[in-house]
Amino acid sequence: MIAPVALDHLKVLDLTRVRAGPTCCRVLADFGADVIKIESPDGIDPNEGMSGPRLGYDMQNLHRNKRSMTLNLKEPEGRAVFLKLVESADIVVENYRPDVKERLGIGYAALRAVNPRIILASVSGFGQDGPYRTRAGFDQIAQGMGGLMGVTGQPGQGPMRAGAAVADTAAGLYAAIGVLVALAEREKSGEGQWVQTSLLQAQIALCDFQAARYLVDRVVPPQAGNDHPYCTPMGVLETANGYINIGVGGEGQWVNFCAAIGHPALATHPDFASQAARLANRPKLAAVLAPIMKARTSADWLEVFEAHHVPAGPIYRMDEVFADPQVRHLGIAETVTHPALGEIELVGQPVTLSRTPAAIVSAIPDKGGHTEEVLRNAGFTSGEIERLRQCGVI
Repeated sequence: MIAPVALDHLKVLDLTRVRAGPTCCRVLADFGADVIKIESPDGIDPNEGMSGPRLGYDMQNLHRNKRSMTLNLKEPEGRAVFLKLVESADIVVENYRPDVKERLGIGYAALRAVNPRIILASVSGFGQDGPYRTRAGFDQIAQGMGGLMGVTGQPGQGPMRAGAAVADTAAGLYAAIGVLVALAEREKSGEGQWVQTSLLQAQIALCDFQAARYLVDRVVPPQAGNDHPYCTPMGVLETANGYINIGVGGEGQWVNFCAAIGHPALATHPDFASQAARLANRPKLAAVLAPIMKARTSADWLEVFEAHHVPAGPIYRMDEVFADPQVRHLGIAETVTHPALGEIELVGQPVTLSRTPAAIVSAIPDKGGHTEEVLRNAGFTSGEIERLRQCGVI
């Protein structure tokens, strides 16, 4: 595997834990940035291990392509070491509660004082200020407060969380976008800045048209289960041996759909001839389609719909996802070698650059595996490093 080079001129100090912050750093690392994962020495962090075991799939997927050092930021000498590292760094990423970094003495003002070009990316649960600033945030809490659980699930059956950590992941991606914008602006001004996002903001932004529906029209979107909020038929249909997704987004696709299922007259039926009519008569249309769809298998229907240019797709379990020929062609499952686990596959970046693509070149390192290397690069002598070790700072 060829090492990624797009961001190999950048040094990142990674203070993050759990998921949102590590997602941001993973983007930077996968495109070649020198990401130094700074971890507490054993016994210092009471919440260590929140992402599961170090050899587990989650830690492997979140922290590949990084170097690792240990540093006790609760000690004055640890803080001094960190600020020394900041002098030559480009980016610091953290997802502490907002009050923690101030208490540790590593807030944006302190970082800027030693390096005006530094970019600090802060990912929190609810924002860096405001009435909820000190609350601990988790993905499902943000899903609930950000509106996603209120529009997800079957009508009348209570709220439903998404099956993936969408708020965490989105916050990490928005943080990475903010960092890249700040880097581009730094080319003009020569100055860094403070990039801030939160799980709550990210989740609201992900609700997108559902959020805009309320803000513009003051309509509170209801739960619609597997149906699209305002297009039909668009959603899950049951077949003879399972389920498929279909998407009929326009009148031309509706005509094609009716021809595909062998009932062209449905296209002009007064109850279904327009999107508005189909939406008003959604239960009636569902009752008409149910026996038709159950007459053939999922594979049969997918072949028929493709021939008629009707958007449709299978609903996969995760093993089926990675067995799909298009997924295999895209190469999003990337192989890396871990010294203890051997060859493993991880989830690659979902964006391709023609000249400087991302790549996974190394698995998560041992905790503190690069401590001495990082400190030597920063100008610390062997004696100073040994003294820091003896004092429990590293």
